[in-house]
Amino acid sequence: MKAWTLLLPALALSAVASLAQAADCSYPRSPEAPPDGNTATKEQMIAAKHDFDRYNSEMNTYLDCLNHQIDEVKAAAAKDNPKPSADEKKKLDDQQKILVQKNNAAVDELQTNVGRFNEQLKIFKAKNAKS
Repeated sequence: MKAWTLLLPALALSAVASLAQAADCSYPRSPEAPPDGNTATKEQMIAAKHDFDRYNSEMNTYLDCLNHQIDEVKAAAAKDNPKPSADEKKKLDDQQKILVQKNNAAVDELQTNVGRFNEQLKIFKAKNAKS
């Protein structure tokens, strides 16, 4: 019984912490510029791939967080006020618009960064296929 007494406050604290994290979507650090495919070593390309994999994973977590926030804004509005006034509806629409813009900008950045790496990887593979 004592174990449960100690475990319950810890679980409650954990739940509060995860809610706080969900409300604060952390934008991932961009990867370093990819190495030049013409001059990079295999080790440099592998290290860059790991950095881009990290970035891709963190960006997907960020995008999931934004989508969760969009859903929360919609759900809270429907629950709190099923028939919002025009001003309340505009405020809700503005909040959703900002979150969607953040999502779209993050997707654009992700595609640009990964595209740069893939371009250098293609050059690297072509150069080393001839060797």
